[in-house]
Amino acid sequence: MPYTEVEGRRLALSNLDKVLYPATGFTKGEALHYYVTVAGALLPHLRGRPVSFLRYPDGVDATAFFAKNVPPGAPGWVTVREITQVSSEPLRQVLVEDLPTLVWAANLAGLELHTPQWCVEHEAQADRLVFDLDPGPGAGVLECRTVALWLRERLAADGLTVLPKTSGGKGLHLLAPIEVTPSSAVSAYAKRAAVEAEAALPGLALSKMARALRPGKVFVDHSQNAAAKTTAAPYTLRAKQRPSVSTPLSWEELEAARSADELVFLADQVPLRLENEGDLMAPLLDPGLARPLPGT
Repeated sequence: MPYTEVEGRRLALSNLDKVLYPATGFTKGEALHYYVTVAGALLPHLRGRPVSFLRYPDGVDATAFFAKNVPPGAPGWVTVREITQVSSEPLRQVLVEDLPTLVWAANLAGLELHTPQWCVEHEAQADRLVFDLDPGPGAGVLECRTVALWLRERLAADGLTVLPKTSGGKGLHLLAPIEVTPSSAVSAYAKRAAVEAEAALPGLALSKMARALRPGKVFVDHSQNAAAKTTAAPYTLRAKQRPSVSTPLSWEELEAARSADELVFLADQVPLRLENEGDLMAPLLDPGLARPLPGT
């Protein structure tokens, strides 16, 4: 088993040649390389937030393991926090705040990294708002864009700065920095906005989760603002047929896209994109842009 040293931490690496994405031949070693390459942009979005891992030790076509609690055998230097306010039983969750921990997680085939909208220093008190725009059958990311543009304007009227990213699948995520607010209040605000979107775009936007209503429409999923819920982090890999990435966008490129393919970014594209564009989601981390939610 090969070993490597990362910022003074000795790590055992395993099965680097194992193919995790059979459709493309993308290996575990390539996943580790991807995460190391984008760590400078990714880690600030994880800092202070307990990470839930979607692990695919046998590849994306095999069984996945959703791990909230720290996996057995974690090195002693991995930062773990007890989370007490979001579930019936306390959780012991990992904070991925440095490169060694990120490499360790990737070596466990933790392909997907998901975080809540709050930090451990203020459990169940969100510092950002999120919408997951999820297209039903017959709709796609371009339909999501129409809903996203409406939500951008609606939330701007409340003083909120909305930032888009791809989900890494067929949809979009919208995030806005907010002043620290109880997650229950954020959830209520997001639900009201989703209902307003449905009223404004009745043939397209949907605020209810019912599958029977989904064909041709975009579900404005507000539920991920709940304290116990998580959302795919910026720059995480997604377990699709290809190694797609949840990738921050500019509003200009989102508006200019003529096809869904223009809004799909794979692991081998994102490092150059970061080099050229920087982290388009960086404003999410700017406390100066955080605004209070109306009515809170």
